[in-house]
Amino acid sequence: MTVTYTARVANARFGGFSQLLLLWRGSIYKLLWRELLCFLGFYMALSAAYRFVLKEGQKRYFEKLVIYCDQYASLIPVSFVLGFYVTLVVHRWWNQYLCMPLPDALMCVVAGTVHGRDERGRLYRRTLMRYAGLSAVLILRSVSTAVFKRFPTIDHVVEAGFMTREERKKFENLNSSYNKYWVPCVWFSNLAAQARREGRIRDNSALKLLLEELNVFRGKCGMLFHYDWISVPLVYTQVVTIALYSYFLACLIGRQFLDPAQGYKDHDLDLCVPIFTLLQFFFYAGWLKVAEQLINPFGEDDDDFETNFLIDRNFQVSMLAVDEMYDDLAVLEKDLYWDAAEARAPYTAATVFQLRQPSFQGSTFDITLAKEDMQFQRLDGLDGPVGEAPGDFLQRLLPAGAGMAGGGPLGRRLSFLLRKNSCVSEASTGASCSCAVVPEGAAPECSCRDPPLDPGLPEPEPPPPPPAGPEPLGLIPGPAEPFTTVTVPGPRGPAPPWLPSPIGEEEENLA
Repeated sequence: MTVTYTARVANARFGGFSQLLLLWRGSIYKLLWRELLCFLGFYMALSAAYRFVLKEGQKRYFEKLVIYCDQYASLIPVSFVLGFYVTLVVHRWWNQYLCMPLPDALMCVVAGTVHGRDERGRLYRRTLMRYAGLSAVLILRSVSTAVFKRFPTIDHVVEAGFMTREERKKFENLNSSYNKYWVPCVWFSNLAAQARREGRIRDNSALKLLLEELNVFRGKCGMLFHYDWISVPLVYTQVVTIALYSYFLACLIGRQFLDPAQGYKDHDLDLCVPIFTLLQFFFYAGWLKVAEQLINPFGEDDDDFETNFLIDRNFQVSMLAVDEMYDDLAVLEKDLYWDAAEARAPYTAATVFQLRQPSFQGSTFDITLAKEDMQFQRLDGLDGPVGEAPGDFLQRLLPAGAGMAGGGPLGRRLSFLLRKNSCVSEASTGASCSCAVVPEGAAPECSCRDPPLDPGLPEPEPPPPPPAGPEPLGLIPGPAEPFTTVTVPGPRGPAPPWLPSPIGEEEENLA
């Protein structure tokens, strides 16, 4: 049975784990006392032989062997190999528990989708959950020694009520040499389809939900089978075991206390019992014992899974959920906090202090800022200091030289970049176009050009004149109106910076 000590360590206090050291059931002492006594017995036997049996020449040879074993025993990577192995085994152990087939979700779906208060509806629901429990029993008796001892044959499963005699005949008539734990799941699917045809399951969505939960349940049964089939690689277990045993075999000789009169280094003290060697054996061998106990949690160790308890619990609650609790509802009535604006459950005298503690709002709610740091700052440009135009930033990057004077290619390219990246303001827009004053009745003549963005830069060269083409189009005169000339608009000015423009064409013109 699983050893539970959670309530003993519910609160952290001085020496909290020390009260667990005297527990015997499931403890490391119960697992390791035989190996520890065996190691200590061999050590004392060698120590007695060195002191009282060996002759002087044999003692000198034994002392050299002790020094040699103590020097090279540290080359065995016990901590490294053992640490990774135990981590792998513990992770595998917890994943196996997560794969235990629990019927809680499935029984809720069965109770909510398979309808009928008559005997037929009750028979459907109970049979569906019995098939699910039968599948769990079949897989658990395949992997757990405790469950197999409880149900050693199929006859025991029939006598326990998980399977009828007619179902047993169908089960045994299936010609398959593989494990047939999945057969009750197929019976579940066929029975659910029959309930759908009879209208017990009212729509296909409910049937789909029921079969999806069955697939989750069956998948966990399959994972238990695969965990039992695929073990931790044998070579890994052998490497860890050989590393540990060879290390402490070397320690049996290398940790012997030598005669201090011989003057060997680090052998100034002569004791009979190697205290720290025994502690090291206790820790390392205990570590391996942890892996040995957890590598198969379906045995009968103190900390193995309670598989028989889970079978009893799952069968009972699943039948209660789909039978006695089906369509069993209390009378609907208003709750205690129906008219309360802020519902809050009461506290006892032992917990009322928690009511005085403020609720957690977030880790940043306690940060305070100075008043000047909370003022928004207006940024006129994308980069650079506040108040600096993008054109000034580009001018500082490119020093003035021959390429920028006289309207050279570099100056024209920079002027083009300034024109494309500058922000359009009211002043620049108003100064870009002008119209000449003409006599009344005449057509106004307007022209647009780009104003220089910087007084120190020359104006860009005007665009080349348009190629010669046909004459401006005019309207065909009517009998009562003169000719009216329509002027074709000239080339456009530069586009605003928020509109796309053919950069390649303008760069070719500027070049």
